[in-house]
Amino acid sequence: MEIPATFGVSRDLVIAGLHHARGGSAGGQELADDREERGALVLTRTRATAVLAAGVAVVSAMLSSLAVSGPAEAAPAPRAEEVAERLSLPEPAVIGHRGASGYRPEHTLAAYKLAIQMGADVIEPDLVSTKDHVLVARHENEIGGTTDVASRPEFANRKKTKVIDGQTITGWFTEDFTLAELKTLRAKERIPSLRPHNTLYDGRYQVPTLQEVIDLAREETRRTGRRIWIYPETKHPTYFRSIGLPLEEALAATLKRNGWAGRNAPVLIQSFEPGALQRLDRLVGVRLVQLIDEKGAPADFVAKGDPRTYDDLVKPEGLKWIATFADGIGPAKKRIVPWDPRTQQALPPTTLVRDAHELGLLVHSWTFRNENQFLPADLRRGTDPGGYGDAYAEYETFYRLGVDGVFSDNPDTAVDARADFWEQQERQAS
Repeated sequence: MEIPATFGVSRDLVIAGLHHARGGSAGGQELADDREERGALVLTRTRATAVLAAGVAVVSAMLSSLAVSGPAEAAPAPRAEEVAERLSLPEPAVIGHRGASGYRPEHTLAAYKLAIQMGADVIEPDLVSTKDHVLVARHENEIGGTTDVASRPEFANRKKTKVIDGQTITGWFTEDFTLAELKTLRAKERIPSLRPHNTLYDGRYQVPTLQEVIDLAREETRRTGRRIWIYPETKHPTYFRSIGLPLEEALAATLKRNGWAGRNAPVLIQSFEPGALQRLDRLVGVRLVQLIDEKGAPADFVAKGDPRTYDDLVKPEGLKWIATFADGIGPAKKRIVPWDPRTQQALPPTTLVRDAHELGLLVHSWTFRNENQFLPADLRRGTDPGGYGDAYAEYETFYRLGVDGVFSDNPDTAVDARADFWEQQERQAS
């Protein structure tokens, strides 16, 4: 079988072109200086032999079998063979989303450890700040839904109403607790109606600090012989900066203290706010990923009156701009495979993966979950929102479209599906 080869644009050329567009020279010395400033690992993304011609046919067949109608399908973007080498990560990478949060209360050391045991390559802590400026892992700074704080009479007077990124929220907030106080609380399942089995573990685990997550990653790296990465997300950085608890400086200081600064560190940092990533690029120089939501606009854009939205950021010019400070994008799944708003069925894929890859940007998509509620109607089984659907088919679709990694609540399913995908690729190549 003859394998077609297509070649993308090297990141070196992109950086040089962008430098030239700003009025500077794109000569070798300037490019070398740019590499040195950023920690200088050349990110040449060669597209060749990754998605086979047969793979294109398989994706087309899969989407046809889902009874999708509409415009001609976008051809799957070729995968980047050099990603695994340059990141020391399998391709595609499995990222334990808040740990193995499909099986344990999210953002607990138990959830992170289980994700690693299930084969995840990366664990993802969302970061917020305590009153004494310690970074801890919580999905939101409001912790009424993820800890037992509401049942603690000693903290009843901490309940407040605040405006966070334009939304009015009532509850208990990490920035009103010292770390010592927060450590007296216990984590609980965030969505018990969908994951009642996880409530078995309510009250067993503390809220971990970023340092404890780093320590766990190091310990598991030694234990497993695999290099375990961390993928922290800065939550509401504009808000935290406005109250005198900036996340970026605290995150950079923690990484530097652990010897995890620079582009060889096993760290990817993500944020919905471009300004936070640009600041981190200057502070610590690790690899950065711009998150892309299904709708709306980055909170820092809104705060400063920038009219751009996430829709603008996925256009070619938006992606080119992201490539000036980030190494990848983290789009919501529907940015890659949209759903019909009426039927909830999967529609033909967009060109986002291909467009990002042409600029040398990684694509890590979110969030993959086994439950029917989070799957397109085509892949649901039965009527129970918490019942498992055909998650394997969804992973296969995204793997064949060329994503470089997936954020998963169920890392074991993601790893299984990846093994199937690799086996199919080997068969097609033989």
